[in-house]
Amino acid sequence: MARPTIGSATTPIRHLKYLSNSSPPFTSIPTLTMSSNNVPHPSLEVIGGAKDKFLSAFKSLNNNNNPYTASPIVAWNRHIETIFAAFFRSVPDVRLKRECLRTKDDGSVALDWVSGDDRLLPPDSPLLILLPGLTGGSDDSYVRHMLVRARSRGWRVVVFNSRGCGDSPVTTPQFYSASFLGDMYEVVAHVSNRYPAANLYAIGWSLGANILVRYLGQESHSCLLSGAVSLCNPFNLVIADEDFHKGFNNVYDRALANSLCRIFKKHALLFEDMEGEFNIPLAANAKTVRDFDEGLTRVSFGFKSVDDYYSNSSSSDSITNVCTPLLCIQAANDPIAPARGIPRKDIEENSNCMLIVTPKGGHLGWVAGPEAPRGCPWTDPHVMDFLEHLEHGKSASAACASDQETLNSSVTDKFQHLDV
Repeated sequence: MARPTIGSATTPIRHLKYLSNSSPPFTSIPTLTMSSNNVPHPSLEVIGGAKDKFLSAFKSLNNNNNPYTASPIVAWNRHIETIFAAFFRSVPDVRLKRECLRTKDDGSVALDWVSGDDRLLPPDSPLLILLPGLTGGSDDSYVRHMLVRARSRGWRVVVFNSRGCGDSPVTTPQFYSASFLGDMYEVVAHVSNRYPAANLYAIGWSLGANILVRYLGQESHSCLLSGAVSLCNPFNLVIADEDFHKGFNNVYDRALANSLCRIFKKHALLFEDMEGEFNIPLAANAKTVRDFDEGLTRVSFGFKSVDDYYSNSSSSDSITNVCTPLLCIQAANDPIAPARGIPRKDIEENSNCMLIVTPKGGHLGWVAGPEAPRGCPWTDPHVMDFLEHLEHGKSASAACASDQETLNSSVTDKFQHLDV
């Protein structure tokens, strides 16, 4: 049975009182002014420099009669929706084959591939890399649902389990962080080399989305990915940290801290001789994510303070440099990835980016649509519509290039046989 996660926390949450008054009032969202054939329902906020270019990809969004319809029983409160999705959403059964990738610094990450796909799928099948949230992995329900949907459409899928997550081995005294892109570079290069004929894409959730967007911004024009999707991205980690210590959010904070501590304690012997500013007892017994980051993370990655770490690890600063087609989907009432942290202006000014904000959804919830309440998140079919739109575009471009090359070759051949 897969381990339930909230923001990819794995600690059960028992105290659910005071939920009814914890959701902020939802303000109305302006209706888009577009052609009648490409107007999503006004319950959705859709913006971005690539909006006009990508909106036609979404089969069920370009109709003004299709609102975002949340499950009335579950989604009336953002915390109930978040917790329900974490503990009661179905978990598809998939056989996975694990590959442990040793990194250049002697660390390790675990790549989980669908068993048998290396034989069943052609080598040029589009390849999708999945990046779970903080402490999350292949067993998480939202990861499994996306994996099954992509696989059903003929995509090759691999789950990137970060160091210590999803039972990935830890072989050096270093975990991963929001600032660290080294493993992402190596994973993308590895799968690209393994399937050189395939177009690569990636989806990230929560902290995984933050890492993915930072990677896109840093790679810019050199990025090996043909497209990417960011879901429930905290974007601005300073703002996210502020909200993490308010009201019921303290329960998520404690749950995530417990998950980090469990991972740390499994590998504590690697850290016992650490010198410098490390505070190993604080990390091992952290009551909040901030405590863990103060005791271990910010020191491991060379930041002078936790605030310095959060400020310099936020993907909101990366949007302006993104040159890869990017879809961002956020929930307006997300308790862990606050809507006020979304870099709307930069997304609107980037011709490669598009943002969809749903009125509800909680964090990693989106209990809405025809498969609610226990089926896949509302986002999944829309994400695949977007990715397949990009893939079809790549295929068409490749076919045109091939036809042009054939034509050029034919013309050259004829000229070589001209009698002068």
